[in-house]
Amino acid sequence: MVYSTNPDFQFEQQETIEEETLAPEKQKLVVAIDKKGRAGKQVTAVTGFVGKEEDLQQLGKMLKTKCGVGGSVKEGTILIQGDQRDKITSILTSLGYRAKRGN
Repeated sequence: MVYSTNPDFQFEQQETIEEETLAPEKQKLVVAIDKKGRAGKQVTAVTGFVGKEEDLQQLGKMLKTKCGVGGSVKEGTILIQGDQRDKITSILTSLGYRAKRGN
């Protein structure tokens, strides 16, 4: 809403409801390589996380630290620099996540 001529108008904001973070054993994560739009450079993408953005950020930070590389968390996807599929899959399974290695 940009403008209203109604003097009794009350602006109501919609609350965004964030999903509760599922337990690690209920998560179905896919660890795959992505090269699109990155000038041919590879990144390992972890998708399928269901939960709060804060928990996703925390998981992404932990994976970057354990792999010793950079990365980011964007639009519900964890991006880790380089081909780290095997290492990330083993880290996630050791934490109790159901992680599957993609192509």
